[in-house]
Amino acid sequence: MRTVAEILPTIVGLMVAVGVLRASGFLDFLSELLAAPAEALHFPAELIPLALVRIFSTSAANGLLTDIYATCGPDSPEGILASLLIRCTESAFYTMTGYCTAALIPKTLCTLAGALFATAAGLAASTLLAGWVTV
Repeated sequence: MRTVAEILPTIVGLMVAVGVLRASGFLDFLSELLAAPAEALHFPAELIPLALVRIFSTSAANGLLTDIYATCGPDSPEGILASLLIRCTESAFYTMTGYCTAALIPKTLCTLAGALFATAAGLAASTLLAGWVTV
């Protein structure tokens, strides 16, 4: 219980921040900004908010996944890629917050770099796998 009490403020802060980003329209702005590079990488622009939010929060990403299923359908190419993306990546900041706070690790720069690299690898793997599935 002591560990939960120590990390609860940070976790609540992350969830509130993701909610604010989603409600403010900032995620839509980022989607428009990153649409051209995403299309060059054969990544649908509709899934950019999901990829960004997944780095911060699994719960918020699951909400976006439900929206994608409602809009595009779960069996659509976007739905398949979204499903793979959710399972091939990790909520890096949420996980780092929990583990590094509980273990009292003050220096997390290398951990963050590794987590973001792993997320990019998961994003690339899910895109490749979805390409195989939808061909």
